[in-house]
Amino acid sequence: MSTIKTLLTHAANTLSGHSDSPLLDAEVLLGFVLGKPRTYLRAWCDNTLTDLQYATFDTLIKQRLQGVPVAYLTGTREFWSRDFTVTADVLIPRPDTELLIELSLALIPKNKAVKLIDLGTGSGIIAITIAAERPNAHVIAVDASLATLSVAQHNARQHQLTHIEFYQSDWFTNVPDMLFDYVISNPPYIDPEDAHLQQGDVRFEPQTALIADDQGLSDIKIIAATALRYLKPAGHLLIEHGYNQASQVQAIFNVLAYDKVQSYRDLSGQSRVTYGQKP
Repeated sequence: MSTIKTLLTHAANTLSGHSDSPLLDAEVLLGFVLGKPRTYLRAWCDNTLTDLQYATFDTLIKQRLQGVPVAYLTGTREFWSRDFTVTADVLIPRPDTELLIELSLALIPKNKAVKLIDLGTGSGIIAITIAAERPNAHVIAVDASLATLSVAQHNARQHQLTHIEFYQSDWFTNVPDMLFDYVISNPPYIDPEDAHLQQGDVRFEPQTALIADDQGLSDIKIIAATALRYLKPAGHLLIEHGYNQASQVQAIFNVLAYDKVQSYRDLSGQSRVTYGQKP
């Protein structure tokens, strides 16, 4: 019977050309089957699998070969050093969103009670990460999809965070009548005509969480305009957007008369988050 090392080599070769990280995918999937970390695979590379383990791994590799994202196959993805449950109802957490978290945490005082809303929470990574890092913050997380919201609520319970309120809401529609210090969102921002929608993991992710009309800007326009009614004076708005949308998002903020409008670049040099402050 094949050893772990042999299986990984074969699986990586099989996935080559179908994945940007074939060996990593194979290691994550085999670790998932065995219930072991990736370090185990290297330390015990001469071990063999049971027939059931081999069959399960083979099935997962075939699904990955069809393009199914690894996160959907394992049901989990790490973000900000925490594990989050993910299903096909939510977007897969990506490192891109870490910039939005970094900027938010830099603005939010550590020991002050503030009110914050995460619009379109998805799996809850933004609301949960901020709530964990800023325990004095009153966090509200909303999503239009009840199925999506249930995943976020599960993740909040998993991380034992009780100071997050969840609401099913189309942006601010069903949000309680209150004013916020921070409005934060990673909304849909992909143009429906974008060719990338036919490539990679996004083919399997919920399209309503990815696509927005008006060249990907319609939801950003709604959020920026409506946030003025829900932000306290000098309150903060932070929105994640596409790498090529910074100038357009800045223009939206400027037309609405936000102060201190600025876009921020991620580690790869792409402008991914735009900030504005309510006058």
